[in-house]
Amino acid sequence: MVDADTKRWLRAIAGDNNVLDADIDLRLYEYDGGVDKHRPEVVVFPRGTEDVVKIVNLARERKVPFVGRGAGTGLSGGVIPRAGGIMISFARMNRILEIDLENERIVVEPGVVNLDVTLAVQAQKYFYAPDPSSQRACTIGGNVAENAGGPHTLAYGVTTNHVLGLEAVLPDGSVIQIGGKAQDTPGYDLVGLLTGSEGTMALVTKIVLRLMRQPELVKTTLAIFDSTEHAGNTVAEITARAITPVAVEMLDGVMLRMVEEATHAGYPMDAAAVLLIELEGLAEAVEEQVEQVREACMACGAREFRIARDAAERDLLWKGRKNAFGAVGRVSPFYYVQDGVVPRTRIAETLRFIGEVSEKYGLAISNIFHAGDGNMHPIILFDARKPGELEKAQHAGEEILSYCVSVGGSITGEHGVGMEKMELMGKLFTPESLDMIGKFKNLFDPTCLLNPGKVLPTGRGCMEIHQKPLTASNML
Repeated sequence: MVDADTKRWLRAIAGDNNVLDADIDLRLYEYDGGVDKHRPEVVVFPRGTEDVVKIVNLARERKVPFVGRGAGTGLSGGVIPRAGGIMISFARMNRILEIDLENERIVVEPGVVNLDVTLAVQAQKYFYAPDPSSQRACTIGGNVAENAGGPHTLAYGVTTNHVLGLEAVLPDGSVIQIGGKAQDTPGYDLVGLLTGSEGTMALVTKIVLRLMRQPELVKTTLAIFDSTEHAGNTVAEITARAITPVAVEMLDGVMLRMVEEATHAGYPMDAAAVLLIELEGLAEAVEEQVEQVREACMACGAREFRIARDAAERDLLWKGRKNAFGAVGRVSPFYYVQDGVVPRTRIAETLRFIGEVSEKYGLAISNIFHAGDGNMHPIILFDARKPGELEKAQHAGEEILSYCVSVGGSITGEHGVGMEKMELMGKLFTPESLDMIGKFKNLFDPTCLLNPGKVLPTGRGCMEIHQKPLTASNML
């Protein structure tokens, strides 16, 4: 319970204009991009690390749960304040602190928007590689918490491959600096531990990122298929030919028609699936690889292979991919996004299984995903206004993720576990492994005040008293 005195202290720390507690304001912070809801009791916007330390110390002294929040674009309920309490929003800690192009580094606060990192350095022909589909809105702090990926991480890796150093506030109020600008630092890889810890171990207040030089040549291609199975098999065929594109994205017919109607990106409305494939590097190598990719696509049954003629056409194709979720919103009032991972060789059969789940539950499921690394994103369309449809969507999602695990995959590739997938952790990890994860959580946060009720299944998290049961009133 956040009482009036605690709120007064928060205003003294952050300023009156940086604290929200009116019901109409709190409604904007009760959800993320998933399907669950729970309202915080107060939202505070720190202006720097010193404010974060004071807020954490206040919460600790008064035994009030607290959770950090970036832009709220997450898809697993990671920032839902399950136990109420204080929400610490980093939206106003959004400064780029240092650009060091000579060493290909940039230092940012957690509220910096992902795309703004690249925009800050692109005139000097540099970029920041991890590019989630929400990159125009999502923040670096949230990317670090979830270890976000994106289309171009097939070649470049996910967020953890580009985070070199962190400043973070621990749940006891102490501040740590780990890693740095150097390529490698001695000791345990605490940067790697905190990257992807889903905001359950520390609140990150400063991030050192790796920058990369823009490639000499970029080629974007579109392979068009009359069969989703042929499209899925093509991904494995490209890999078998020792070709590593920077991106291989797949859209099935249901999805590409929604996208095309919304964005007019140039996707064929009658296709069963398309692969958006991008290659980049030295000009000679890219030109050769484009032809190799063409051969692989045609050998696997592609009916057409297009190459973007210029930057404008390339941008249009990517506009369709990046704005896909918005396109879904034009067709369905609600949707539930999954994030399972399967080996590339199992994509085709996984798509068949998703089709069977769609028929079983009577719900349309569209597919748009990072095919290059087998990161499936089935989007389950439903109407929460109809009794039982949300529950059907959740059961369908659970079956899909369970299947992903059964073929050697995982329940998440980039969206995180949060509260949406926590009960599935037992399908992926042994009891001993879950206990070890719990020990790490307890080590950093023994009182379980920081983002409680996440990642670990019910009964295995620390201080279960903070966890609130999921009820219909907490969901859409």
